[in-house]
Amino acid sequence: MQKKPAAPSPANRPPRAAPAEKKGLHPRNKHNGRYDFKQLIACCPELAAFVAPNPYGDDSIDFANPDAVRALNRALLKQIYGITGWDLPAQYLCPPIPGRADYLHHLADLLADSNGGVVPRGDAISVLDIGVGANCVYPLIGHSEYGWHFVGTDIDRTALACAQKTVDANSGHRDAIELRFQASRAAVFKGVLKADELFDLTMSNPPFHATMDDAIAGTERKWKNLGKGATGDEAPLLNFGGQSAELCCAGGEEGFVSRMIAESVQISNSCLWFTTLASKATSLPTVYRALKTAGVQDSRTIEMAQGQKKSRIVAWTFLTERQRQAWRNRRRGESGFF
Repeated sequence: MQKKPAAPSPANRPPRAAPAEKKGLHPRNKHNGRYDFKQLIACCPELAAFVAPNPYGDDSIDFANPDAVRALNRALLKQIYGITGWDLPAQYLCPPIPGRADYLHHLADLLADSNGGVVPRGDAISVLDIGVGANCVYPLIGHSEYGWHFVGTDIDRTALACAQKTVDANSGHRDAIELRFQASRAAVFKGVLKADELFDLTMSNPPFHATMDDAIAGTERKWKNLGKGATGDEAPLLNFGGQSAELCCAGGEEGFVSRMIAESVQISNSCLWFTTLASKATSLPTVYRALKTAGVQDSRTIEMAQGQKKSRIVAWTFLTERQRQAWRNRRRGESGFF
C-alpha cells in the first residue's frame, strides 16, 4: 500500500474556496458535493491505496492516474448504484462517473420536456449506446437511475466481453442491457439494429481525436496543466486510459458525429431523439452544417459543465411535433409511464 503524504500544516495550506456542490452538475446528479472517501473506502477498501491529502488538506486521489480513477469508479458504482464486480482491462478508457451521469440526467429532461415535465421511467424506454466500451457506464447508471432498457454497441470484442462480465455479475441488469458487436469501423447504426427496432434515445461519446498522436499530445497538455510534466524517458499516461478505438477515429469528433448524422437519415423514423456528446466547441459549426444537410425537424444543444470542463449534448429528431405526439401516445399505452 502506498504511504500517504502528510497533510500540509494549517499555516501552509492555500486558502479554502471549495463550493458545497460541484459546479455545473445536473441537480439530480448524485455526485454533487464532495466525495465521502471514508464511506467509499469502507465500501471498497482497495481505494485506500490511492487516497491522500490534497493541498487543501482534504482527502482526494490523483485524477491523472487511471488506476486511481478506476478504483474510485468501482467504489462509486458500488456505493451509489449497487453495481458489483465492475472492472476494466489495463489501458481501457476509465471515465469519471459524475460527467457520465450528467449526460443521462439531461437526456431524461429531454424526454420530460415533452411529457409534461415528468421523466419517463421503466424498461419500455429503450436507449441505444453507441460505443458502450468496456466500462458500460451509461447503461449501468441509466438502468439504475431510470429503469430504462439499453442496447450497447462496440467495435471491440474485448471491450464487449468485459462489459458483459459486469452485466452478468449484477442480476438486476441482465435483462435490461443487451450488448452487440459492430463489425464495421466505418458504420454507426448499420449492421447492429434489428428490423423495426425503435429507440426513444441514442447516445454516444465519440472519440475526440483523429490520430493517436493527437490523443497523446492532448494528454501531454493536460499533464502540463496539472504540473505533471514527464521527466527523462517517462511518458505521460493517456488521460483516464483508453485504447485507440476509444480515443481516435477518422476525422476525429467532427468526422464521427457527421457520419452519425448522415446515417441517422436512413433510420429517421426509428428513433425519437438522436443525441451525441460534442466535447469540442470547435466541432459545432461542422455538426450544425451536417444537421442542416440531413433535414432534421428539430435540434437542441444542451450545455454541460463539471468544474472548468465544458461540454455539450447535440440532439436532433426527424419527427414532426405531430409525429412526436403519436410516438408519446404509443409509448404511454405500452408502459403507462410516458
